[in-house]
Amino acid sequence: MDARKSREKAFHDQQYREFAYWQAVDKYYAITDVRVRFWDDFLRRRSPGRRVLEYGCGRGNYSLQLAGYGARVTGIDLSETAMQQAQAVARARAVPIEFRVMDGEALDFDDQTFDVICGNAILHHLDLQRSYAEVARTLKPDGVAIFMEPLGHNLLINLHRRMTPELRTPDEHPLRVRDIALARSYFETVEVHAFHLLSLLAVPLRRTPIFPQVLAVLDRVDTFLFARVPLTRRNAWYAVVVLRGPRPRAGQAGQAGRRVIDGD
Repeated sequence: MDARKSREKAFHDQQYREFAYWQAVDKYYAITDVRVRFWDDFLRRRSPGRRVLEYGCGRGNYSLQLAGYGARVTGIDLSETAMQQAQAVARARAVPIEFRVMDGEALDFDDQTFDVICGNAILHHLDLQRSYAEVARTLKPDGVAIFMEPLGHNLLINLHRRMTPELRTPDEHPLRVRDIALARSYFETVEVHAFHLLSLLAVPLRRTPIFPQVLAVLDRVDTFLFARVPLTRRNAWYAVVVLRGPRPRAGQAGQAGRRVIDGD
């Protein structure tokens, strides 16, 4: 295992043992309902009876939900600690999920294994060329991949990241437009949905009675801005990236797929 992957594994093993990271960032996830609903609705419709890979599944909480939707689920993660915790919960609940310690840049699966591949905040920890290639290789021709990923253009968000280095690994890299555009070399269609810009202003109000109303208004403003002012999309906190049409020769650039985030 190279030095980068060793650092990633050590960081996440520690976080899954101590849970301090989740307590530190929990306040920001109070505003994520609109994004999570989009993600969850997408996967709920596509999971029943399908072979689904959760790519970078952590403790496997969402893998359990996918199994509840009727999917045949496999979850992978580089962290042995996370996989031990996930396996223990699945056994306790008698849910038949295969959890495996695995490198997302070198998947131990045959070509065209999965109908659906999903991942939450995983790609920005990986070498994108290798991970895109592996997702494309193991996805069925009519399959779909969906990832929720932080974006790296917003200056204020990046300032906060620099001020809190203990909350992230030295090698992670929130995605930029060029990183998402790279996926077009591996997939026919790259569809991007931006979330959370002005809605971040609601975070300080999360424990007040007016929080739900303020967040709903700011979410609607964000939706308007992302639709009418495309350049605002790159300054969002998060994007949901949907990938379809894995190219037969992953990595060989062909006809350009759809790119939404930068307004092209």
